[in-house]
Amino acid sequence: MYASLPALTNPPLPRPRAAGIVKPMRTLLSLALVSAIALACGDDSAPTDAAVDADAAVDAGPSVITGLPDTREACSDRDPLRRPFFGDLHVHTAFSFDAAAYDVRNRPADAYRFARGEAVGLPPYDADGNATRTVQLRRPLDFAAVTDHSELLEETTICTDPTSEGYDSSTCQSYRGGDAHVADFGDFIQAIGLASPRKTRLCRADRALCARQLETVWGETMDAAEAAYDRSSACTFTSFVGYEWTGSAGGGGRNIHRCILFKNRTVSRTPTSYVSANTADAMWRALERDCLDTDTDCDLLAIPHNSNISVGQMFVPITEDDVPYTRAEAERRARLEPLMEIYQHKGASECIAGIPDPLASEDELCEFEEVHENLCTGAASDPSDCTPVCDASSMGSSFLGPGCVAVNDFARGALREGLSEYARVGADPFMLGFVGSTDTHNGTPGAVQEDAWQGHVGNTDDEAEEQLEPPGSIAVSQRTSSPGGLAVIWAEENSRDSLFDALRRRETYATSGNRPVVRVFGGYGYPDDICSRTDLAEVGYAGGVPMGGQLAVAAVGMTPVIVVSAQRDSLGAPLQHVQVIKGWLEAGTTHEQIYEVAGDPADGATVDVDTCEPSFAGVDSLCGRWVDPDFDPSEPAFYYVRVLEDPTCRWSRRVCNTARVDCASVTPGSALASCCDGSIPDTIQERAWTSPIFYLP
Repeated sequence: MYASLPALTNPPLPRPRAAGIVKPMRTLLSLALVSAIALACGDDSAPTDAAVDADAAVDAGPSVITGLPDTREACSDRDPLRRPFFGDLHVHTAFSFDAAAYDVRNRPADAYRFARGEAVGLPPYDADGNATRTVQLRRPLDFAAVTDHSELLEETTICTDPTSEGYDSSTCQSYRGGDAHVADFGDFIQAIGLASPRKTRLCRADRALCARQLETVWGETMDAAEAAYDRSSACTFTSFVGYEWTGSAGGGGRNIHRCILFKNRTVSRTPTSYVSANTADAMWRALERDCLDTDTDCDLLAIPHNSNISVGQMFVPITEDDVPYTRAEAERRARLEPLMEIYQHKGASECIAGIPDPLASEDELCEFEEVHENLCTGAASDPSDCTPVCDASSMGSSFLGPGCVAVNDFARGALREGLSEYARVGADPFMLGFVGSTDTHNGTPGAVQEDAWQGHVGNTDDEAEEQLEPPGSIAVSQRTSSPGGLAVIWAEENSRDSLFDALRRRETYATSGNRPVVRVFGGYGYPDDICSRTDLAEVGYAGGVPMGGQLAVAAVGMTPVIVVSAQRDSLGAPLQHVQVIKGWLEAGTTHEQIYEVAGDPADGATVDVDTCEPSFAGVDSLCGRWVDPDFDPSEPAFYYVRVLEDPTCRWSRRVCNTARVDCASVTPGSALASCCDGSIPDTIQERAWTSPIFYLP
């Protein structure tokens, strides 16, 4: 344990809501309102250099914390050919400012208990503080990471603890008095919603108090991870110490957030925050300074998330000084960020179709769990009724607001951009593998069941009408949200070392919440009968690379062969079909193509949406051997696999059915009207996305 860092003794308390106030629709703050709040809090100009230094001093101290030796018993179940482990790497608890604002009381230890299969409570709470809802996983996870916002860790726990000496400060009163349903967090906005963020007034006035509290909260986070980690030979569960850097590029909620995961229990003294490092470049420098370059066992990686709402700012090969990447900078980024979160409860970040952009896709399966309900698709679109495509005039955004959509913020666009950068500087900064997670704000990692979802945001989505509200912007939870996804790691054993090494080499895949088992290998000489062989994995590793790997440069006459093996989730729907998505660079222009590999996309599966009874037509397993028909050994390329199940009822249709909505009498424009007007899908086709295999000649 981290004995020098005492655990909190007073659990966060719920923020009081004024009596008689009806929960409003979750239309989040506009940029003007954010600015108004910041001005009211005294932030009428950018902080001086001295103020920035003072704020950063709150995080000062020795670079790393080294706990007990990070040793463990050897795992009794170890497979040199590796096996899949399912988990969630993006989890918020009551230590996050927004989760606490939604009356979430689960702490890091509770989140790990939940991940391991125990039941936890959810708000609302009764007068005696008892949860009125409970939730429990049907299947425990193999691993998880609590990743609370590093911003405001200390303020959140001070402002929700009546025994704290800072509880009655103006900062805390403004936080508790705000309306979380419209993202009014009072003085806290200074640390998360501005281009030049700064500590709250509380922590500027009493830096020592906040420094002590940050050390205490970070200590409890680490202790919870240590207590949950199974160091016995059974190796039943792995926890990672982590946090979220909640970056907002240029202010105004341009989401460039990253989840930071440490490999072991040697970690940074304090988590890097947007206040102390307000650009991605500054964050990377801090990660190197406070961990990677400390000549200790400290190791970490960063995972960009929700790039689908980053308004053109996430995957841009330009430094904070607006200078294009050099080769060294491209290599550095690829090393620090080997993965991206392609799916979570605020939507999918795979690809965008049907918009005027050369990187856009002609792929109807891109239209999956899109958080933006209506994209502007051309000149005929009404810009007042749709989310625009990003250009030089539309790169602004409200705080978590609609902003604009950029194709290179999505996985496929970023991968294609990476190929162009490889041709330009000789290194690909966006060699990104894929993971999924939930981004739950309930402290409930892995709560992804479509038929049992109770929301992810405390008391803001605990009722059917709230879950189905038409969004006015990208809210934390709304009808276009989903239960979220899972990260799957191919590793020899369920230990930190083994799992982290697999994350680093990108031998991972993402799911939309289901648990199919998917393997992918790429090479040049796989036999025609590989799908019928019992030694597929052994042949796969021996003859090439797994998902996330890089193919050797092809000799004359050699052509890449992609082998895909998929088995259905025993609690999910049958598999329908498997695709390979290829991207390549030809004569300076990137292209993409989708190839069917196995199964039948028109297998005839249906769902009775009135009862949610499916009529399945898929199969239990699919395997395919695909040879690239258009390979040019001089052209950089990537290949990733998409595995799709037969359709089932979406969570929203299940909510509508449970609520017994009468479409003949429902009020048009109301939350429940979406049960009848076709504005959201009735069904969902669960899927998996494997990390790409790269070819970089």
